[in-house]
Amino acid sequence: MNSRQKPRVEETSAGGFVLAADGSPRIAVIGRRNRGGRIDWCVPKGHLEGDETIEQAALREIAEETGLEAVIIESLGSIHYEFSTPTSIISKTVHHFLMKQTGGELTIENDPDQEAVDIRWVNAELLHAELAHENERRLALIVQEWVSNQ
Repeated sequence: MNSRQKPRVEETSAGGFVLAADGSPRIAVIGRRNRGGRIDWCVPKGHLEGDETIEQAALREIAEETGLEAVIIESLGSIHYEFSTPTSIISKTVHHFLMKQTGGELTIENDPDQEAVDIRWVNAELLHAELAHENERRLALIVQEWVSNQ
């Protein structure tokens, strides 16, 4: 089956960058195992469920994947990309937010899909170098600038 015959599937996800509650310039990142077996560090995010808004989905995904409760500070915009699976072309939009921790403890124990295999805080200045995906690294520069202006 070539890509012209594959159906196109639209997907929407939300998540983002969570600042530590203590006022330090640390951001929560999760590690996911890639196809090669290595850990890719990324920001927590996931699909919308039911009739959730993107903001509700982002906050739920943060809680599930990191154990943190958070509030949204501002939208960082969205990223759109496409990829192919054996059966379809996925057209995905991911909405990212800058958030601040209001409670909870850093843990991956409550991740229902167990996608996260590790979790840690990363200083905002080091975030760009730590993230595996170029689109998230671009957003990390916006977060770094925001943190440095506080």
